[in-house]
Order: sequence, then structure tokens, then C-alpha cells
Amino acid sequence: MLSGLVIVDKPQGWTSHDVVGRMRRLAGTRKVGHAGTLDPMATGVLVVGINKATRLLTYIVGTSKTYTATIRLGQSTVTDDAEGDVTATAGTSGVSEQAVYDGVAALTGDIQQVPSSVSAIKVNGERAYARVRSGEDVKLAARPVTIHRFEVHAIRRDPEADVVDLDVTVECSSGTYIRALARDLGNALGVGGHLTALRRTHVGPYSLDQARTLDQLAEELNVLEMSQAARALMPNRELSAEEATEISFGRRIAAGVAPGSPGAATADHPAAAFAPDGSLVALVADAGSFAKPVLVFAPGNGAPSAGNTAEG
Repeated sequence: MLSGLVIVDKPQGWTSHDVVGRMRRLAGTRKVGHAGTLDPMATGVLVVGINKATRLLTYIVGTSKTYTATIRLGQSTVTDDAEGDVTATAGTSGVSEQAVYDGVAALTGDIQQVPSSVSAIKVNGERAYARVRSGEDVKLAARPVTIHRFEVHAIRRDPEADVVDLDVTVECSSGTYIRALARDLGNALGVGGHLTALRRTHVGPYSLDQARTLDQLAEELNVLEMSQAARALMPNRELSAEEATEISFGRRIAAGVAPGSPGAATADHPAAAFAPDGSLVALVADAGSFAKPVLVFAPGNGAPSAGNTAEG
């Protein structure tokens, strides 16, 4: 059965769910998922898992992301991006380059961010964007995010429209909303702001260099095999033949590092364990002097399913 990751270059105008639907048809299976939603306006890297590889997606969702984007200062929109109606405008002639750089610096590092009110976050069981569309005034709570890098590449002024466009790169933690960064930068400068373009270039270790368009994938389904995907995603552990057999049946083996070491694998951040032939056997976590499987991929009689190991 085909299993692995597909690094899709998502087209503009498609939802992440649309891409999953197309990939189900291309792969000939219903068991397809993605690792982190991209808004319809956005393009770029969308990591899709097929069959067994969907079990890797939870470990990809929490990785850092990198984007290139264009922020327009001087206009606010209801959605904080170009898909929403303009709700306010302000002159930008007084916005200096230094003020822009100072505003960007203030939004770099560990910050508290209020997501866009039209995000997919659920409020009392309903998506925030659905509540906004029904006329409700939605206020979401701030959440901690980390902006590892917020770099301005170009500042372009349009005197006729009285706006300033910024071409930027943002590297950030999972859960960051780039359109919220655009909104907050514009508000800090007193002129409002929104996102006019967004392209995701990296999700964890996976990049645009590996990505294929849906048309390309229709011609040749380029799948990153499970072992390759896991090797790039997390720490690696090479097993002996005996250890591979033990782990494949859900049994414990010796820890990969000394007990208490900061490099110990955990259930949230496991290591990928490989058999001598290079195949992915399991994801493992260290527990004191032992390591135990978190997920077992190797086929075998009585091999446990996800989260159901033989020993606790």
C-alpha cells in the first residue's frame, strides 16, 4: 500500500481541504490528511500524508514555518487580508522607514498574538469565521507565539493610492497568523494594515524545493517515502536486528541516551527508529533506562497500534 508524504505547492484559491480531496483521487485512497491549514489566498508548502504516513502529521503540525509575504500599510480589512472588504484607510506619508523597522522589531521574538476573527479557531464549537459571517462580533483571546525572524526586504510607496507595501520574510512558531502580524504592524504605526500576498516556503524540514504542483502530481505522484520523511523530521536512532524485532512487538529496549540526558526522546518529541535495512520501525521515547515505542510502523504479528504498546 502506498504510504508517504507529498509536499504540495498549494495553488491560490484552493482550500487545504480541496487539496486533500484532489490527493485522495490521485493516490486512490481515502486515508489522506494535511499538516497545517493554508488560507485559500495563500500558496506554497502544504504537507500531505497518505495512508500510514498520516500518523506522522501530528509531529509536523507543531514545527516552525517560513513565509514570504506582502503587507499593505494604510488599509485595514475585515479579514486582515486582501480577501476581505476594506474597513478603514489612513494616510501613510508620515510613516518613515525607521518606524517600519521599529514596528517589525517590536513584533519579533516571543509575543502575544490575537488571531484574526475570521480564523478557523472554534468558539463554543463553531468556527470563528462562521460566527463573523453571521454578523457576530468575535473577540479571540491572545495566545503566545514566537517570531524567530521578521525581515523586511523592500518598502514600496504608492503615493497615488497612499499606501506602503512591504515585502517580508517571516519564520515563526506553529499557530502564528501572518495576517495578524500585518494587522498589528499597521495598527502600531497608526495606519492599519493587511496581507496582500502569502507564500509558505518551509514547514519544518520540508521546503518549496521538494514541492510539486497538483498538475505535476497528476502526471507523476512524487511521494516522500516514510523512512525518508521521518529521517528529515526528527532525531534518528539506528536499531540492531534484535532491537527492531523487540520494538516491532511493542516491547522496551535500552534507552537511546543516558537517563536524564537533555537529548532524550519524549512522547511529544520522539526519535525515529530504523531497522538495519533502513526501514522505519517505530517512533520511540526514552523513559529512564529504557526506550518504548510511541508508534509502531513495522508489520508483524501482534504489533501494537498507535498509542497501544505492550508495556507502559
